[in-house]
Amino acid sequence: MKSNLRLWFALLASIVSLLSSATASAAPVDRAHIGLQLYSLRNQFATNVPGTLAEIKSWGITNVELAGTYNLSAAEFKAQLVAHGLNPVSAHYGYDQFQNKLDEIVRDAKILGLHCVGCAWIPHEGDFNEKTCREAIAMFNHAGEVLATNGITFFLHTHGYEFQPYKDGTLFDLLMTETNPKFVSFQMDIFWVVHAGQDPVTLLNKYGARWQLTHLKGMRDGTPTGFSNGRSDVTNDVAVGEGKISFPPLLAAAEKAGVNWYIIEDESPSSESQIPRSLKYLEARP
Repeated sequence: MKSNLRLWFALLASIVSLLSSATASAAPVDRAHIGLQLYSLRNQFATNVPGTLAEIKSWGITNVELAGTYNLSAAEFKAQLVAHGLNPVSAHYGYDQFQNKLDEIVRDAKILGLHCVGCAWIPHEGDFNEKTCREAIAMFNHAGEVLATNGITFFLHTHGYEFQPYKDGTLFDLLMTETNPKFVSFQMDIFWVVHAGQDPVTLLNKYGARWQLTHLKGMRDGTPTGFSNGRSDVTNDVAVGEGKISFPPLLAAAEKAGVNWYIIEDESPSSESQIPRSLKYLEARP
C-alpha cells in the first residue's frame, strides 16, 4: 500500500511539474527584449528614412537591429534613431568588413551605441565546406576578441547552409565547438534552421547560452524544408505564430537558454502588415 502511495505521489508531482512547465512556456516575451531587424523595411528606407522610423515606432517597437544606414553616416543614422525614440541594440556587417575593416565596425558600433554586431553570411561557392568553415572560425575568433576588448559582443547568424553533414554532426557543430565561447556568440534565425530540416528546440537545448539573439519569423504552410542552401522565396515569410512553425516550445527553450534579444525579421512584401501581428503574438502568446 505504501509503495502504491509513493508511486501515486510521484505521478502527481510529475503532473504538477508538467503543468508548471506548460504555464511557464505560455509567458509573453518582455517588450524590452523584442526588436526589429530594419532590413524588413529595406524598400521603405530606400525612399524615406524618417517616415519609416516613425512607422516602426507607431507599432510600439523600441529596439532595432541594423543592416546598413541607408546612405547616412553612422552619426546621422543614430540621430534619426534618437529623434524617433528607437534604440539600436545590434547590427549586421558583411564578412569582408570583419576581415578587412574591423576598425571601422568598432568605430561605427560605438557611435551607434550597439551592444552586439554580427555576420549573417559566410561567402562560399557551391555547398559550404570544411575548408571555408575553418577559415571563418579563425576569422571570427579574432574579430570576436577585438570586439570584446571594445565592449561589443560578436555573433554569427545562422542561415541554413551551415548544416552540411560533417563527421557525426554538421559543419554548424564545428562552428560551435571551434569558435571561442568567450568571444563568439550566435543568433538563431528560426526560419533558416527549420528550412534546413533542423529542430530549433534541440539546438537551443544543446548549445544553451551560446545563443544570445534570435531572428523570429513564421514559415508559410507548404514551404519545402530540408535544404542546406540558405535560400527561399521571401513570400514564404509569414507573421510569427502563423504558418508551420510551432513557436510556444521554441520560445520556452529560448528563454531557458538565456536568449537576450528576440528580433523580428520579415523579408516578405507583406512585412508592414505582418510585423505588428508578430509583435502582438510575442507579447500575448497563449
